Amino acid sequence: MAHQLMSREVIPFYLSLALLGGAALALDALLHLSGMVWIGRYLGIPGVLLILASSGYSLRKHKLINSGKPATLLRWHERLAWAGSLLILVHAGIHFNAILAWLAVWAMLINVASGLTGKFLLGRSRKRLEVTRAGLRAQGLSSEEVDERTHWDSLTFDAVKQWRVVHLPITLAFAVLALAHIIAIFLFWGWK
Repeated sequence: MAHQLMSREVIPFYLSLALLGGAALALDALLHLSGMVWIGRYLGIPGVLLILASSGYSLRKHKLINSGKPATLLRWHERLAWAGSLLILVHAGIHFNAILAWLAVWAMLINVASGLTGKFLLGRSRKRLEVTRAGLRAQGLSSEEVDERTHWDSLTFDAVKQWRVVHLPITLAFAVLALAHIIAIFLFWGWK
């Protein structure tokens, strides 16, 4: 059981984070080796656009839009946010000259970790509840008995779903810091 938890939940979580960091370092190194570091300066723009595009899932979840299937939008949310975060990490590079930009990057990384945590916690608790219910149905229990026996598991699953209450403020902090960084760029860029 502990081995399954590690191989199905913990390792994929850390691999997702490691892949993001490794891909950012590799792309940044590639830009440096090819003498095209200047491209990184502009990767923040498509990165932000990808992250904004990923918000379709949230808009659908909060019923601000009606189009799209939530499951499909969730997959797009995960992929677009990951790709946007990758571009922003390359954009940030390894330059420590702007505190606001680095606060935004750290808020973004915390947001990505929060999203991955929610994804894996929700998936695990949903699977556990479904397996338990299926096992009880296989024993011949009625729907009412299954519901009664899985009551606490259902409450636990509902509590895990409240993870979004934590994820949303983290997302808002990232959005505010990123917007402040973008405004600062427009104000202080050497426009010539």
